[in-house]
Amino acid sequence: MQQQRPQESGGTTSIDYSEIWEPLSRRRVLDWKEAGAKGQPRLRKFVEYFPFLLTCREAQVNPPGGWRTWLFQGGRGAGKTRAGAEWVRWKAIRGAGRIALVGPTLHDVREVMIHGESGLLAIEPETGWRPVYHASRRMLEYTNGARAYVFSAEDPDSLRGPQFDAAWCDELAAWRYAEAAWDMLQMALRLGADPRALVTTTPRPTALMRRLHAAPDTVVTLGTTRENASHLAPGFLSAMEAAYGGTRLGRQELEGRIVEDPEGALFLRSRIDEARIAIVPALWDVVVAVDPPATSGETADACGIIAAGRAGNDAYVLGDASAQGLRPLDWAGRAVALVRRVGAREVIAEANQGGEMVRQVLETAGCPVPVRLVNARLSKRARALPVATLYEQGRVHHAGQLGALEDEMCAFGADGFTGSPDRVDALVWAVWALMLDDAVLGVRQL
Repeated sequence: MQQQRPQESGGTTSIDYSEIWEPLSRRRVLDWKEAGAKGQPRLRKFVEYFPFLLTCREAQVNPPGGWRTWLFQGGRGAGKTRAGAEWVRWKAIRGAGRIALVGPTLHDVREVMIHGESGLLAIEPETGWRPVYHASRRMLEYTNGARAYVFSAEDPDSLRGPQFDAAWCDELAAWRYAEAAWDMLQMALRLGADPRALVTTTPRPTALMRRLHAAPDTVVTLGTTRENASHLAPGFLSAMEAAYGGTRLGRQELEGRIVEDPEGALFLRSRIDEARIAIVPALWDVVVAVDPPATSGETADACGIIAAGRAGNDAYVLGDASAQGLRPLDWAGRAVALVRRVGAREVIAEANQGGEMVRQVLETAGCPVPVRLVNARLSKRARALPVATLYEQGRVHHAGQLGALEDEMCAFGADGFTGSPDRVDALVWAVWALMLDDAVLGVRQL
């Protein structure tokens, strides 16, 4: 039998949920549970309708105070979507009649925020409040008449005209037209006595993220992937930490931190992110560049091995097979494997360390394409500057995530940078070969 819904009173439920849906009161709920869940019928009734409070973390519940924007910033799988869905449900039950659901795309809103495993339809307990999704109207409707409307940040003007009591914005750091969509939404948050927005996102160092952090009416809660490990697949966390622990990508995607560009860096992470692509166009030309180490062994520099291609006036970085501590035939084998994988036309190899022997090692490893030897005459920074300019112009695109390469790029040239930028060296040779002065490469020195 369906449980009876709370009685409505003045547009909200008769239970004052607002004072309980906060960290301090959440601890009261947990204390009540640990004491045997006896007595206190008001708390018992509240937990019946909001069982999430028994298992959630403090960062996942409505912060106290007079904020306008709650920014829940966390790593992948940190429980951000569940927090957002529970907050929307709470707002709807309390009487927020019009709620905006804004995601990077309409598909993201539908598949993650509504139909996802932690989305609005999945979290509803058997209390008679389960909403109905009207796909043709892009709208979720609750039994008390509250409605949540679907919007895409790709269409900021769709937020021009509607008005709302509340808004849930998911993965804001990945919005294509972030500031335009956010500004339109702020002008639409004008219903009710206290319109508010919740932002759930894995952070990036974008202009809008910095703006939200600086705003006096923003409150921030933080969450890491590790903190939500009990709700993730076995082995996921250990695999991710093994692959990305200690890197900038790991700090951003697992720890939920904003990783800023260091002072003096030639390559900016924000520019790399803005130009990143998922699908590579048909390429005119493809090369693999190799920056071999002078020695081998555990303490040797890495061998930089980067694949890149060109289409039109843009370059596309396709892969990074760089590795440290390998013998010559081993790094040559990695370069040859990358050549075959991307269909490269030629290999460009720096000959400062090894001269003609570099070509011989690659040919011995079975290189199926010509090897062009080049010699560095300018400093590493001077060689990298024209390539950094292409990145600044948005003309170099990374195909997917290239974490180790990007970490090295964004540290190169910055204050305190030490070590050999082997991946960057190989990248520079590849992009020069594809995009820059043919006359310079014609004399095989740079």
